[in-house]
Amino acid sequence: MARLWSGEASAEDRAACAAWRAAHADHERAWQRLRALEEQLVGLPRRAARRVLLEAPPSRAPRRAVLRAGVLALLAGGTAYTVRRSDAWQLATADYATGTGEIRDVVLPDRTRLVLDTRSAVDVRYSQAERAVLLRAGRVHAATAADPTPWRRPFLIECAAGAVRTEDAHYSVRGDGGGGLAEVAVYRGEVEIVPRHAPAQRLGAGLRACFSDTAIEAAQPLPDATESWTRGTLVAEHMRVIDFIAELSRYRSGLLRADPALGDLRVTGVFPLGDTDRALANLAQGVNVDVRYRTRYWVTVAPRAGRA
Repeated sequence: MARLWSGEASAEDRAACAAWRAAHADHERAWQRLRALEEQLVGLPRRAARRVLLEAPPSRAPRRAVLRAGVLALLAGGTAYTVRRSDAWQLATADYATGTGEIRDVVLPDRTRLVLDTRSAVDVRYSQAERAVLLRAGRVHAATAADPTPWRRPFLIECAAGAVRTEDAHYSVRGDGGGGLAEVAVYRGEVEIVPRHAPAQRLGAGLRACFSDTAIEAAQPLPDATESWTRGTLVAEHMRVIDFIAELSRYRSGLLRADPALGDLRVTGVFPLGDTDRALANLAQGVNVDVRYRTRYWVTVAPRAGRA
């Protein structure tokens, strides 16, 4: 990665990298984490960002030690605190992580299936007492499987606000739901929301709720197709274009913004999260908006000039 990012890589270097990635699944995971770290460092001065990867130890070192050592190289520039507190640190050191625009399926040893949303990170902590997934950033969807052990261990997703526990359910937890709240959505079965400093409360299928470490807000009905992100699509039903752009921007590198002049303009449709340029083109075909590219990484959606 260091040589490829330096701009001095030869064809042989690129071929060697491809062979190394293909040699073992752990190599590919390490590569993807470094790519995620590189993405998160885009906002740093190029010299400092480059140093994170170029000063990493040899690849034969333990995978997590390599990543941590790379981040700690920023200490010399005085920016370690910022990185450690950012999503970059979470993405680089988690058991499983995704970069911008990536949606990833993970099947755990008990056959529970996780889907990680864009820029998400989780650690898996299974013990004799419980099957725990620690949500460190972003959003994760879980389709639980029956515990194969005699202990009938509960499955839970932990986040900063608390935990969401179940015996058998399909549900998602978003740790960055806004205002310091976590958001839970239940698609099948029932879960128990357990804030760190408040009584637990059950939540059934077809409902969603936000909670903090001290309280749980009133449950609300789930809008239709809210699970569609796990299949790589954004389903908009009479959705404000401003809100649509805010959601789509999570899957795109750079700045994607909506002009406030769009007001209450609405959109209905199904849009691909894996190709945000196509999603924007489809939006412009269906709604009176212009998509203005200043650069690939600076895009504004505004009312179409001269529209009634």
